[in-house]
Amino acid sequence: MASRPEDFVSRVLEVVESIPEGKVMSYGDVAAAIGSRAARGVGQVMAYYGGDVPWWRVVRASGHPAADHEARALEYFRAESTPLRWSAGGVFRVDLANARWTP
Repeated sequence: MASRPEDFVSRVLEVVESIPEGKVMSYGDVAAAIGSRAARGVGQVMAYYGGDVPWWRVVRASGHPAADHEARALEYFRAESTPLRWSAGGVFRVDLANARWTP
């Protein structure tokens, strides 16, 4: 029997809620944590249901925050002392080598 879509949503949100301050997971990391390969599905869950969980702690595989949410995510990253890397052009991403969390 296939799992219900709401099970996927609740499992994704549960993992995201468990990410500690200053740590992050990629969309693929979250999917893997629930036994899935549906990184894009995690992205959809975050887009539609992620407003009440620490959404900034879920980043793209490159370490960049969700598109169009960079400025707000940066505020959270700074407040939580999340390790960041900066390019010469002033673009940031999370330093995944130091900030990645595995449940």
